[in-house]
Amino acid sequence: MKYHTPVLLDECLEALAIKPDGIYVDVTYGGGGHSNAIAEKLSDGKLVAFDQDDDARNENTNEHILFINQNFRYLKKYLRFYEMMPIDGLLADLGVSSHQIDTPERGFSTRFEGELDMRMNQNNPLTAREIINTYSEKELQRIFSEYGEIINSKKLAKSIIEARTKKGIESVTDLKVAIKDCVNKVNDHQYFAQVFQALRIEVNDEMSALKDLLMQSGEVIKKGGRLVVISYHSLEDRLVKSYIAKGKFEGEVDKDFYGNKMDVPFRAINKKPLSASEDELMRNPRARSAKLRIAERN
Repeated sequence: MKYHTPVLLDECLEALAIKPDGIYVDVTYGGGGHSNAIAEKLSDGKLVAFDQDDDARNENTNEHILFINQNFRYLKKYLRFYEMMPIDGLLADLGVSSHQIDTPERGFSTRFEGELDMRMNQNNPLTAREIINTYSEKELQRIFSEYGEIINSKKLAKSIIEARTKKGIESVTDLKVAIKDCVNKVNDHQYFAQVFQALRIEVNDEMSALKDLLMQSGEVIKKGGRLVVISYHSLEDRLVKSYIAKGKFEGEVDKDFYGNKMDVPFRAINKKPLSASEDELMRNPRARSAKLRIAERN
């Protein structure tokens, strides 16, 4: 099985403006597609790769790559430990790898039968199954509304509570059956995808981890270095766009007495996000929702 086809690969390499002796970080190693392509352009440089999934560790064979089996929210801690600061560029390809999606027992996909797991870090005690079977109706409604942007999240949460009182919801099929009356029959695939997205984000604390990563990026990337981020849904993209524009996630940008921006570490290289070409979409349909944002350290 091909582990993962790297999305927007050429665009990412160009965006990073790679120097042969530079230090770069790929915070989402996955199958190593982006990392190995970056490493091929290095001579005396180093590529530090993060991934919390144990499966990713087995894919790393490149001598230029230092692999760190941790969540990227610990970026600064490990770069300091290995004396790799400041860095010349950082790449984050957010979302789920093809390998994770195509492994039924991981429970990431609506297409396969499997347990409701969805952990990127398989040592994480919280699973989607536990969320579905233990969260209150109010908590379920919150995550489906906030992370899945599901309109009928109240009805959805109530249906889950009612179904689990009769029988535990253990598998992908169990969940689909439990919520069948909430689904728009015309676009059922999209609805299930939103439900799974919400659960996955909650299981892996993805929004908080992304905020941690972005805030640390401003501290670890040197002046003139690049921040390159691929996001796959509006929740991620909004955080990335806001951080690049304002140096924070909420409110207006801070300005000094003269109207100049304050505490904004980066400037946007592309005002609008880049998307995959038609040629790439033919080869890799999963790139369809990808949005690439590039910023340079001030």
